[in-house]
Amino acid sequence: QVQLVESGGGSVQAGGSLRLSCAASGSTVFIGWFRQAPGKEREGVAVLHISEGNPYYADSVKGRFTISQDSAENTVSLQMNSLKAEDSAMYYCAAGGFGGDWHPDLGLWADFRDWGQGTQVTVSS
Repeated sequence: QVQLVESGGGSVQAGGSLRLSCAASGSTVFIGWFRQAPGKEREGVAVLHISEGNPYYADSVKGRFTISQDSAENTVSLQMNSLKAEDSAMYYCAAGGFGGDWHPDLGLWADFRDWGQGTQVTVSS
């Protein structure tokens, strides 16, 4: 089991930027971010294949969000630019390996077994 520690988040006006970070306690294949707004289902936002460096993005964030690996081992950041009110949600860091479920929003088969506590992102219009 991998422990995930999230940081970042907060409140910003539309058009602004925020940065989220997630530090994993051990190695994993994928680290990424999901979000859930009140009354909506959880959706994938962006995931990084750690060893290959390949990112996977939801269509709704392509061109605005960038997921990358930090210099610290097993730490991933999500830079969110041009934020919109509809980006407001609780953002969860997740880690996992191959197989498991099909994530159509990301175009990825992955088994996300470990989850962080979540960090709130609020974008005001």
